Amino acid sequence: MAEQTDISEDETFGITDRLLADVLAAVEAKDAPTVDALLDPLHPADIAHLIEQIDSRDRRDLITVWKGGLDGDTLSELHESLREEVIEQLAPAELADAVRDLESDDVVDLVEYLGDDQQEAVLEALDAGDRVVVEQALSYPEESAGRHMQSELVRVPEHWSVGEAIDYMRSDIVLPDQFYHVIMVDARLKAVGYVTLGRILSHARDVPLVDLVEDTFRTFHVTQDVEDVAQAINHYHMITAPVVDDDGRIVGVITIDDAMAFLEEEAEEDILRLAGVGEGSLSDRVIETTKQRFPWLAVNLVTAIFASLVISLFEDTIAGLVALAVLMPIVASMGGNAGTQSLTVAVRAIATRDLTAANVWRVIRREVLVGLINGLIFALVMGAVGILWFGSPMLGAVIGVAMIINMVVAGLAGTVIPVMLERFRIDPALASGAFVTTVTDVVGFFAFLGLAAMWLL
Repeated sequence: MAEQTDISEDETFGITDRLLADVLAAVEAKDAPTVDALLDPLHPADIAHLIEQIDSRDRRDLITVWKGGLDGDTLSELHESLREEVIEQLAPAELADAVRDLESDDVVDLVEYLGDDQQEAVLEALDAGDRVVVEQALSYPEESAGRHMQSELVRVPEHWSVGEAIDYMRSDIVLPDQFYHVIMVDARLKAVGYVTLGRILSHARDVPLVDLVEDTFRTFHVTQDVEDVAQAINHYHMITAPVVDDDGRIVGVITIDDAMAFLEEEAEEDILRLAGVGEGSLSDRVIETTKQRFPWLAVNLVTAIFASLVISLFEDTIAGLVALAVLMPIVASMGGNAGTQSLTVAVRAIATRDLTAANVWRVIRREVLVGLINGLIFALVMGAVGILWFGSPMLGAVIGVAMIINMVVAGLAGTVIPVMLERFRIDPALASGAFVTTVTDVVGFFAFLGLAAMWLL
């Protein structure tokens, strides 16, 4: 039995604190053999993680000492915010060696966010045929299937048998490093089906491939949104998604590992956008992080001022009953939290295509009813607090009714706002939070202070 490896408390994936310290010490001493000995055994993802953990000066020194050590797999694992910085420090020959063995989709992923100079440097490092493939992929829209597909695939005529397919794959052709299906094409190179390698290897040589085709087969156009393709792969439990051009000819594939990585990346981006922190990483410089966060902090400042203006309308009411100043943040806070809950559910459902025009009103009704029920429960709690704390049944009634109103509005706003933003083609994860918070703050303050003005003074 293989020995199980546990990750200790001071270890992140394959990087321990001791290893990181040893690498930095070797870099400082310009001890290239020791750097090689420490880093060569590591997985490319671990090396990329180590590079992301250290600061810019140490990264520069590491690349200088570790001449020729960085390979394409490590570059592709790096966060996109660091790739340009690292590639700038590589000599043309080093860059050529690094990217030469990468598959086309990995090269595209590596270069698509680089500046023009760095992008050209990577393209010049490729063989002529590979460069044409990568440039073709880069010509497709940024979030299209054509941009994210890999051109390396195995295709055979639809009339072949299992034996003919096996003999073909055992010939001197160059096979992809990883593939799961053999794509069957007709005389015009149009994809008509695919067969898994497992089924090919488990059947007799004379069995026709058409007898082994998978029922999950479907094709996707090069301009189709890659998120739609990834969702289809997940929905239909596909392993390979063939990508075709305008004439229906197969030009590439998107595999399940790339699709899942894309969905994970999209989910991570949505989480960061909901928090208003953009798409940065821990390795970003201070000024870059500041620029990413400043716009939404500015938006929040404007919305907070707007909520304060609502409070200012009731200055006399608050002055007449100081208890209102103590209790009104509770109403706004509960509404804000309830709105965030509904918002998070709605944004996730939109991202996964679960929230559609067919069920949107049912979802809105559900969130409103949830807000109403929670509002009634917490209204009773806060009514009791108003009586026990301040000895005023009417104050308890005011905050209870305001709680119900704001919780209902929070459920409504948390669902309707992201749906409306999606209709206007605005990313709901990016913009919903500020709007929902504004609505719950304004409604909460206005309901609580307005009812207090009518019932208590």
